[in-house]
Amino acid sequence: MEWIENLFFGGGVAHTILLIALVIAVGIALGKIKVAGISLGVTWILFVGIALSHFGMRIDPTTLHFVKEFGLILFVYSIGLQVGPSFFSSLKKGGLTLNMLATAIVLLGVAIAYILHVITEIPTETMVGILSGAVTNTPGLGAAQQAFTDMRPGVDASSIPLGYAVAYPLGVIGIIVSIMAMRLFFRIKLDKEAAAVNSHDADDAGAQRISIVLENPVIAGRTVGDISGLIDRTFVISRVCHQADGRTEIASNNTELNLGDKLFVIAAHKDEEALVAFLGHKLDMDFAEWEKLDSHFISRRVMITKPELNGKRLGDLRLRSTYGINITRVNRAGVDLVATRNLHLQMGDRVTVVGTENGVAEATKVLGNSMRRLREPNLIPIFIGIFLGVLLGSLPIMLPGIPQPLKLGLAGGPLIVSILISRFGPQYKVVTYTTMSANLMLREVGIALFLAGVGLGAGEGFVETIVDGGGYKWIGYGVIITMVPLLIVGIVGRLFYKINYFTLSGLMAGSMTDPPALAYSNGVAGNDLPSVGYATVYPLTMFLRILTAQLLILFAA
Repeated sequence: MEWIENLFFGGGVAHTILLIALVIAVGIALGKIKVAGISLGVTWILFVGIALSHFGMRIDPTTLHFVKEFGLILFVYSIGLQVGPSFFSSLKKGGLTLNMLATAIVLLGVAIAYILHVITEIPTETMVGILSGAVTNTPGLGAAQQAFTDMRPGVDASSIPLGYAVAYPLGVIGIIVSIMAMRLFFRIKLDKEAAAVNSHDADDAGAQRISIVLENPVIAGRTVGDISGLIDRTFVISRVCHQADGRTEIASNNTELNLGDKLFVIAAHKDEEALVAFLGHKLDMDFAEWEKLDSHFISRRVMITKPELNGKRLGDLRLRSTYGINITRVNRAGVDLVATRNLHLQMGDRVTVVGTENGVAEATKVLGNSMRRLREPNLIPIFIGIFLGVLLGSLPIMLPGIPQPLKLGLAGGPLIVSILISRFGPQYKVVTYTTMSANLMLREVGIALFLAGVGLGAGEGFVETIVDGGGYKWIGYGVIITMVPLLIVGIVGRLFYKINYFTLSGLMAGSMTDPPALAYSNGVAGNDLPSVGYATVYPLTMFLRILTAQLLILFAA
């Protein structure tokens, strides 16, 4: 039976693969167990790795370092690909307030961690590990480890993942408790809160259908193309039912409008009031009634799957004038956008095409609509992006007052590049599309490898640290770092910015990049407002968590 002992406790390739696979499989299985509706999810991989490492199952340090760093790169790069398209738009308008509050939560947490470091004299690297665990942010842990290793090569950095592992469980619980505390503190009645929430908060940036009767005499006799430049609003006139003869047609730039015409308009929610006031008055006429008026027209969702269309402006395709069809909406990552002429298309967009059956069929040929093409993985942009990300992350940046150059690291560099390439790549004909399932697979494999590597490297001395090294105090420090910033900013957001409870709970979960807290919030709300708040602050928060973890190491060490 010596071969079994060598396989589990020895060395070599087989031992490494077997141990990593065992840690990940057992960790994911345990992550499916919920207690009081709460689960630590894939973080169980970390604890399984610590347990096996404690009992002598370890991997060669060089191999372990590669597994850990490569997993981290895959994880943050896939996150960047997902959030990149919405990263910059999330900083505008209504999202600015939410991102400002989320930034305050991040900075307050860092400030509290630094104060605790000064008061308790706990080493900086340990406190940064506690901080990362308290805010449940694994990429921040990776960034801190890499920054510490670059700054002090050869020095043991095991206290960073130890601090993370100790603080993480109550970090997850503390976020949910904070959300519950906000509800109790303000005596929020969920049914009244839901009734008071205007749908404007949920889909301000999305597209909606409006039926309007034209009553503005200034517009009478003008064409659709003429009025597009008269009001600075985001809208598309899809169909026109002429009062004179009852004829319904697909609106083109040359369609003449007259008083009493009924217009079917696709517009951003925030522009609805201004558009109705400008054109006439709103009709209580739903989409089904329009379908009866123009039964010879069809509406179909078509996928953009031709690479040559990636990054092209919708108006440049001239589909309306060529095929007599209208594109009214563009669904991107689950959000309906108004199909304006200047909108840049991306691979994977689903556009709503309205017109005759022949016109829609011809337009479909131009757009692609081939699922086979979308299933083909675009590996070149992924690995070119990782190459550029590692290059950027390794670039030393000298800042005044810091003895060591700042580096974005193997977490920050790929994250920034993936955000930029997914946002601006289509404009330069770079196909960055990956299916949601492919992105999720890449992300989960990455985080699993990273957590397994961290756990297997931190197991030695873990129990001794908790029992004899004062590790039990770290739990208390972590709870303070978790809850104090959330409660302070939560109260400010509710009192001064009048943010509804559902959005506020999503903001609190997103500021900690914590999926279990989001799942709890969604379950309580029964609507998608927590998800909207979470998604709005997630990109900036993730970036700040990674950056501040490194800065705390560099400034305070």
